[in-house]
Amino acid sequence: MLKIIRGNQVSELDKSHLRKSGQSSHELMEVAALGFVDWYISREEFKLDPVIIFVGAGNNGGDGLAIARNLVHHEYSVIVVTCFSDEKSLSPDALNNWHLLPKAVEKIAFENFEFPHYGVLIDCYLGVGLKGDLRESAIPIIQKINSFEGKVISVDIPSGLHSGEVNQGLCVQADYTVSFAFPKLSLLLPENAKTIGELFLVDIGIGEETFEEFESEFYFIQQRDIPALHKEFHRFAYKGDYGKVLIAGGSPGKMGALILCAKSALRAGSGLVTCHLEDTERFIIQTAVPEAMATWGLIANLDFYDALGIGPGWGQDGKKYLLKQILEEFQKPVVIDADGLNILAKEKEMISLIPKNSILTPHIGEFNRLVGPAKDHLERLQLAKEFAVSNQLILVLKGANTVVSLPSGKQIFNSSGTKYMATGGSGDVLTGIITSYLGQGYTPENAAICGVYHHGLAGEIAGKRKRKGLIASDIIEAFPDSYIQLDIS
Repeated sequence: MLKIIRGNQVSELDKSHLRKSGQSSHELMEVAALGFVDWYISREEFKLDPVIIFVGAGNNGGDGLAIARNLVHHEYSVIVVTCFSDEKSLSPDALNNWHLLPKAVEKIAFENFEFPHYGVLIDCYLGVGLKGDLRESAIPIIQKINSFEGKVISVDIPSGLHSGEVNQGLCVQADYTVSFAFPKLSLLLPENAKTIGELFLVDIGIGEETFEEFESEFYFIQQRDIPALHKEFHRFAYKGDYGKVLIAGGSPGKMGALILCAKSALRAGSGLVTCHLEDTERFIIQTAVPEAMATWGLIANLDFYDALGIGPGWGQDGKKYLLKQILEEFQKPVVIDADGLNILAKEKEMISLIPKNSILTPHIGEFNRLVGPAKDHLERLQLAKEFAVSNQLILVLKGANTVVSLPSGKQIFNSSGTKYMATGGSGDVLTGIITSYLGQGYTPENAAICGVYHHGLAGEIAGKRKRKGLIASDIIEAFPDSYIQLDIS
């Protein structure tokens, strides 16, 4: 799990890595450039020549010069647009790569450059070391980049964007951002979406132990982290070992939410799923999900269940006292979503009844009602952390990079998912998955992290086939493929 450090710590991170690895800074820059080029040549949409690379005088520009040299080796036509006064202003590694440029690279000063009618632009002008306001000389350069009609790729971070802030000024508007080593915090903030475009991460060999030398409560979960968080079951395991879960939800007109939640819990591996619902709707659930059982009325023998999921399609009328009964009688962690959260938002004194380490899964609207509004996502993250710590609960703030806030103060950004998952019922699917893992005996932290990651990965798998046609049921159907992709048995 990668630690997300502040931009002003990146140079210290590089220095620490170089001390441990014995690499030179030039060699590390070459690793980054080769990683970018490998990513670039794997993309069919970037086959157009020329490749236009805007380079500054710092190490981001040095990356761009190394990228130019390596792209030429792959027989691309490359133009380097120099955004600096002269060679004397280049950083040592940038200067080294400047001298290594092959003759095939065309070099044009920014003041003399005019865009061709086609090609790809790579932004290597300003990096993570940017501080304060843009210099006057930077403004026309970024404006020029933004006038390009083709695809724009920013290296490490779009020029003009500060590494841990919401964009409030002029920045390169990238179609893609390829960041090295770890995603900078500003690349994970929804307010910066149009600046960043699609985000990709290139590993440059800096070990996680090096990151741990730096203070931060932000982390980034990746596919390689997930298998170790899963429980293993032996061949004599039976359905009771895979967990008995109860899902309280569904109401007239909203049974679909409960159906999606129950199906996803089963697909995630639950041995027994019971749905608690209004008796008038029992035929719907038993027809739609024959593998699930159904109960209604008072909930008897809550201790029979290993985990509870509360809220999908539940409605709020008459549910306050049932929620209170559940929270007072069930002593193990629960998962609360949707109308369960909306009831808590109105009856905040009930928050103290929630079993410690329970998992709450609000989207931004539910978060605003439950925790409070925020001026931007950075403030929202701070509120989420304070809520999780003060109440000793796990809060899963859903979004493009869902954030799991833990009672310890640690906040974990998810790396999986796709824009096509922005569809009704997707959150109900997540509730079922997390409840299933909780019922299977996962720690609440691992249940939340595995649930969020697999939910996003299943969405990616389904999205490749369905794109904008994806619906929540497609995530459930693709879910077993997420186990296959990670080799989870």
